[in-house]
Amino acid sequence: MKNPKKSANAEKQRRFREKQKALGKKLIRGYVTPLAMDNYKEIVAKTGWTDSDVLSNSLRITYAAYKNGQIRLLNQWLTDQDQQKKALLIKKAKELKEQGKVPAKDDE
Repeated sequence: MKNPKKSANAEKQRRFREKQKALGKKLIRGYVTPLAMDNYKEIVAKTGWTDSDVLSNSLRITYAAYKNGQIRLLNQWLTDQDQQKKALLIKKAKELKEQGKVPAKDDE
């Protein structure tokens, strides 16, 4: 015998997906890097957007850069930001190590 709660929930989810499709929305999800997750959390904190809004707007921004021939510029900016964040993290780790707050790791 089927659990009535489970079938009711499945039916509710099916109706929700159909409603979203009728509105022209499409479900897109994937795995993100820890750095991207930090960026996501910062965007949500500053804008108050939902997960769906963040994804939708990021796709729109990327598409706008593509249409205006600025994908290379966008990618370069993202790469520069990644390098700056990594350099800052390394600098902070060295400062903490010098202060004795972090146990020293053997250098490779």
